[in-house]
Amino acid sequence: MATAAPGFARPVQQEALSADQEAAVALACPGSTLAPWEVTSEVHPFWGPSRSIMTGHSRDAALRHAASSGGMISALLTFGLKYARFDAVVQIKSDPADPTRNIHHISRTAQEVMDCSGSRYSPSSPLAGLAELLDSTETYAFVGKPCDVSALRQMATLDPRVKARFPVILSFFCGGIPSHAGTQQILDDLGVIKDDLADFRYRGDGWPGFATATRQDGSTERMSYMDSWGGRLSKHVQFRCKICPDAVGGVADIVCADAWFGDEKGYPLFDETDGRSLVIARTEIGQELLNAAAAGGAIEVFPSSVEDIDKMQPSQARRKRLALSRLVAMVACFHPVPTVKGIRIIEAAKRAGGVETVKSFLGLVRRILMGRK
Repeated sequence: MATAAPGFARPVQQEALSADQEAAVALACPGSTLAPWEVTSEVHPFWGPSRSIMTGHSRDAALRHAASSGGMISALLTFGLKYARFDAVVQIKSDPADPTRNIHHISRTAQEVMDCSGSRYSPSSPLAGLAELLDSTETYAFVGKPCDVSALRQMATLDPRVKARFPVILSFFCGGIPSHAGTQQILDDLGVIKDDLADFRYRGDGWPGFATATRQDGSTERMSYMDSWGGRLSKHVQFRCKICPDAVGGVADIVCADAWFGDEKGYPLFDETDGRSLVIARTEIGQELLNAAAAGGAIEVFPSSVEDIDKMQPSQARRKRLALSRLVAMVACFHPVPTVKGIRIIEAAKRAGGVETVKSFLGLVRRILMGRK
């Protein structure tokens, strides 16, 4: 993977591919094909398959504070390591050479998981070391974006080692990947020179937490989540993310998200408070891990529902119900679209209003024709 302007991770081909390799890429790459959702008794067109829907948080107060919301993913990983559910965790962490960027990392201790906690709103490639991991004899929990998880699930249909090496796969609701240019805008607005950075956190240390730049001398500058994500980073999200019809990690064993509290009009509130996570167990494996972590005192959870998710994550609901209109706009403009069978986009589109559907379609056509794709 290499960085391409304006700051996205892109694959660089090293040699010619065989026909079988080309077919494998087409099947696994989420730009080409998305993994279909598991068919269970509970499959919501927006929120995907679910064995249970909960809100909750880590019982470790320090972890809960350090993580982006309630520390649920980190708490599940720490529990799994402690009780030998897997040998290590594949996740991302801040790049020591450039704290605004990410590297994939193998965590083996609770402290390493803690060090990797907190959302990282810049390009990441957690599958970069996949070949070496498949050749190992260890087992791993994998944490990645919904598209990373889709790729891993599709690879499992081609290579039986994937299922053997990765017994647990976790994901999170994703708002899209901003380019490095978005992070640079934050630094510029904070008045921090990139070469003077010692550390950079996109979120965490509270909920929703702050984007915090720490200089070499220890001084810090910070920006609220509303200003960093809402006012800057979200403006730099890559186009592929804008047409994503499965930003909710529909094929993970467990998926987590911010369990936002809403105002009287239904808009999420971003006032600083104790973190709270939404957690959906999608598979039997995920449900068993969630139950064990709760029984073992690692997490505290409370029953929730799809109606609650609608209130916590209104932007994700809108994204899903308008996914079909955006894909149709792509086809109308003679652009390729990914294969998206089995993730309920037609059913989701039926819940959209006629006006917002037309606006979504025409808006994307206009963007494409203006060269803003």
